[in-house]
Amino acid sequence: MMKSKLLGSTLIIAGTTIGAGMLALPLASAGIGFSTSLVIMLGLWALMSFTALLMVEIHQYADKDATLHTLAKQILGDKGKWVATFSMLFLFYALCAAYIAGGGAQFTHRIASFTGTEINSQIGTLIFTLIVAAIVTIGTATVDKVNRLLFAGKIVAMVVVLTFLAPNVTQSYLLSMPVGQGLVVASIPVIFTSFGFHGSIPAIVNYLDGHTPSLRKAIIVGSAIPLIVYIFWQVVTLGVVSQPDLIDNSGLSALIATLSQTVHQSNLGNVIGIFADLALLTSFLGVSLGLFEFMGDTISKKNGGINRVAASLVTFTPPLIFALYYPQGFIMALGYAAIALAVLAIFLPLVMVVRVRQTATDEHYQVGGGNVALIATGAVGIVIIGSQLLITAGVLPSLG
Repeated sequence: MMKSKLLGSTLIIAGTTIGAGMLALPLASAGIGFSTSLVIMLGLWALMSFTALLMVEIHQYADKDATLHTLAKQILGDKGKWVATFSMLFLFYALCAAYIAGGGAQFTHRIASFTGTEINSQIGTLIFTLIVAAIVTIGTATVDKVNRLLFAGKIVAMVVVLTFLAPNVTQSYLLSMPVGQGLVVASIPVIFTSFGFHGSIPAIVNYLDGHTPSLRKAIIVGSAIPLIVYIFWQVVTLGVVSQPDLIDNSGLSALIATLSQTVHQSNLGNVIGIFADLALLTSFLGVSLGLFEFMGDTISKKNGGINRVAASLVTFTPPLIFALYYPQGFIMALGYAAIALAVLAIFLPLVMVVRVRQTATDEHYQVGGGNVALIATGAVGIVIIGSQLLITAGVLPSLG
């Protein structure tokens, strides 16, 4: 039974990580080259695995069903709880905004290609959002059924895309170097967001009954699977399109069009498009469901009953407004999501683990590395947030 749960937990972590953020990797890496992006990915994977193991250490001092908010309140008090709550909301809204911006553009393009009818991009974005909002509002069971079908299709499409792109990789493209040092720093927030899975850790801890050895295996293996997939994805995208062409891409749709034109394979463009659509949809469904349930719970406490329509409006309206005003905001929103993710996945675990280590009176599992590892992790977190703030201020170049 434990082996089955371990496998399931590993796949949950991998499935949570592999999503629409994967589509942003070539756009974020266009100006820095494969080698540099590989170093950054390896470093950020190690960072996120380390902080996930810190969460496992923290969970030993609480009930196995404790949520992040519960942990923050128990260890850091009400201030910690409010920081966790605000960061979670900021992260969910930023991710939803990114998925609506990227998914709306894809949906509009898909309607034009299948029907031959051009529609306004804002109308396409609105229709796309309404469809997802309807599925989420109906209920979790509907989301589960739709998501299973979409996830299966996404895996098949991903394998097909990787298989057909791989023979067209050009070694010289992979040896491209960064065209500007500022681009190296600017790429970090987006690549960092692609490794976020920490929101699922409390559920995994509960599912595995807090069994520390199983949790460690699930986290290390579950996070390594996306790393391997991302490396292959970077090879077949950065390796088949020249660096200047990638840099010229202004968004997700442009990247897909460039990949389709570069590889002369019938219907490959459609397969790449379908993969992108499914990656966006599965990620959007999962994140929006989490935000919907959170907002629904908040509204029900105030009104004494769950108002699903009101919860849906609060969930989808703010990110929809962002996407309508910033239709090319896919990369931008993912960058802002990195700020909230850094708070949730780096700084909260760091502060909480320092607190529990100071007050612990008995032996518990403790992540290795000591204070040096904690300080280094905090420093990287500062770099991630600082990078996005500098991009916002116009000091560093924006991507995508």
